[in-house]
Amino acid sequence: MSFTFEIAARDGAARTGVLRTPRGDIRTPAFMPVGTAGTVKALTVEQVAATGSDIILGNTYHLMLRPGGERMARLGGLHRFMRWDRPILTDSGGYQVMSLAQLRKLDSDGVTFRSHVDGSQHRLTPEIAIELQADQFGADIVMQLDECPALPAPRADVEKAMRLSLDWAARCKTAFGARETQNLFAIVQGGVDPELRRISAEALVNEGFDGYAIGGLAVGEGQEAMLATLDVTAPLLPQDRPRYLMGVGKPLDIVEAVVRGIDMFDCVLPTRSGRHGQAWTDAGPLNITNARYAEDTSPLDPRIDCPASREYSKAYLHHLFKAGELLGQVLLSWHNLAYYQFLMARLRSAIAEGSLAQFATGIRTLAAER
Repeated sequence: MSFTFEIAARDGAARTGVLRTPRGDIRTPAFMPVGTAGTVKALTVEQVAATGSDIILGNTYHLMLRPGGERMARLGGLHRFMRWDRPILTDSGGYQVMSLAQLRKLDSDGVTFRSHVDGSQHRLTPEIAIELQADQFGADIVMQLDECPALPAPRADVEKAMRLSLDWAARCKTAFGARETQNLFAIVQGGVDPELRRISAEALVNEGFDGYAIGGLAVGEGQEAMLATLDVTAPLLPQDRPRYLMGVGKPLDIVEAVVRGIDMFDCVLPTRSGRHGQAWTDAGPLNITNARYAEDTSPLDPRIDCPASREYSKAYLHHLFKAGELLGQVLLSWHNLAYYQFLMARLRSAIAEGSLAQFATGIRTLAAER
C-alpha cells in the first residue's frame, strides 16, 4: 500500500515510528508547520524543509477563498503551486466554522461562509470539502469536515456538534471513496465530556478511517481539562493508525500529549510568536524586545542546527525588532520552527531509548521555574 504506519518503539503509551506516504516519510511524533494560505508565514519552503519538517498543513477555507479550488487545480495543485514536494495535510475548514461564527450560517447539510475578504458567499459541505482537498488541492492527507463549539459550552451544544460531525464523517468517507495515494482522517469531537468522546470515537473507529484526529481542544478549556480528555480519548483509538491532536500547541502541551500516545500536531504558534518578538525555548517563550537582551551577544540556542538559532546574537535580534526590521520576524519564525522540530527529534529519541519520562520531567521543571 502507498500509505503505511509503522511503529518502531514504544515507551508507555507513547510511540515513535514513521507514516510512509507516496511523497515521503513522516517521522512521528511529528509537528506540522501551518501554511494556511499556501505559505508558512515569513519562511521559504527551503527554510521550512531545513528545520526538519516532513509535512506541512494547508487550510481549506482560506485556499477556497484565495486562489480558489478550480484555479488551484488548473495551476497543478497545492504542491506545485507553493513548490513543496513533501506531504501536505489540509484542514477541512471546520475550525473556521467555530472561529468565524459571525460570518457563517450552519445547517445539517453544510455551512455557508461570507468571505472575510470581500463578503462573497462560499458553500462548504462534506462533499465539497473532499473535492477541494483531494481533487483540486491534491492533499496527501485529507480531513473530514466537522463542527466544534468553543469551550465552555452547554453539553447539548457539544453533543449536537459531535453528532453532526459523525454524520459529516460518513459523508466524507463516501465522497472520498477508495484512493491509494491519499488518506482520509476522521475527527473525534465531544468537548471535555468523556461519554461524548467515547460515543464519537467508537462510531468513527467502527466506520473505519486511515487516521484519527482529536479535535475541539485548545479552544478555551485549559490544559488540565485537555489532558484529562486525552487520557480518555487516546486509548479508544486504534493502535495501528496515526493519532493527530489538532491545533496544539505549546511545547509543554506537545510533550504531555506525546506521553499520552499522540503522533501528530499542528499549530500557528511558532511563526505567530516569531512575528511578535517571542523566541521559544525549553523554558518557554523569550521576549526578545526586553531591554535585558540589548547587549546580549549569546545566540538563541547553539544546539539547534539552524542559522537563526545559533548564528545571530540576541542583541542583534533585539535591535531588529526595536528598529521594526522585517528580518527580525523572519529569523525568529525560523528559529521557532527549528526549535519545535528539535523538540520533536528529542521526543522521538527519548521514546526509542525508553527515557521519555525523564525527558518530560525535565521540560516540566524548566517550564515551572520560568
